[in-house]
Amino acid sequence: MSSDSLPPPENRIVVGCGTVTVDYLAAVAAYPKPDDKIRTTSLKVQGGGNAGNALTCVARLGLKPRLISKVADDAQGKGILGELEADGVDTSPFAVSEGGNSPFSYIIVDNQMKTRTSIHTPGYPPMIPDDLSRASLLSALDGASIVYFDGRVHETASIVAQEAVRKRIPILIDAERVREGLDDLLKLADYAICSAKFPQSVTRLRANGIGTVCGRLFLGTAEKIPPSELIDTTGAGDAFIGAVVYALCANMPPETMLPFASRVAAANCRALGARTGLPHRSDPRLASFLHQSSQVVVTS
Repeated sequence: MSSDSLPPPENRIVVGCGTVTVDYLAAVAAYPKPDDKIRTTSLKVQGGGNAGNALTCVARLGLKPRLISKVADDAQGKGILGELEADGVDTSPFAVSEGGNSPFSYIIVDNQMKTRTSIHTPGYPPMIPDDLSRASLLSALDGASIVYFDGRVHETASIVAQEAVRKRIPILIDAERVREGLDDLLKLADYAICSAKFPQSVTRLRANGIGTVCGRLFLGTAEKIPPSELIDTTGAGDAFIGAVVYALCANMPPETMLPFASRVAAANCRALGARTGLPHRSDPRLASFLHQSSQVVVTS
């Protein structure tokens, strides 16, 4: 049986709240020194942003994501919305400002050291709670099986999270690093995905009397990528999170979920940009995981 023939999870509606951008990616032979003039080895312009990337991953895996975010009515904003919609992301909850600028990032990908450096310009005006009407919020959350937050636009995120709690919708937080308002979101979260350094930051917060940590901790090992196949790590964490969101909707056990998410993230690192390498549900590299989760759901 191919992955295409397997039905996606029944709980398919996922809501995300966070940032989207346009990424201007320039790959170079080696990172430039101050005052250098160099040429790119390749160039790509595509959508980015943590929430935009994660929900694109979710859509390609067969779920139905809705995204709460904000752009301006400029060319970049139109491009962001068009790219998300082409991938199957519902952008109806978006706020679109008249004037201002949509968020964008310049990203330098160092082919020699396999690193990426990002210079981000936030969107203006920034997203505020008034940008999301009560009707739009309720419509976005209708039928949702999980709500994901990338830890940004924290004031709007707080309102969305509180409504999700009232509706008993599970919440997943991207805890990449300590951000304003993140501790309040974590208090409402059912799941948190953190970077390797974040637990140390939380320990420091707790020492100062801020925040609590409880629950179960799962540790996963990243998939090793041969140096010849590693192209760009931009968006690897977002791909991992998107795969975890899918796995939760598919009732994957942790011992399957974590290797699956690592596989999706590794696939994404084999192409330039945060979305180019995101695998689709039909990708043969995912077949064994999808078959396992299908068997788990059927026999439970």
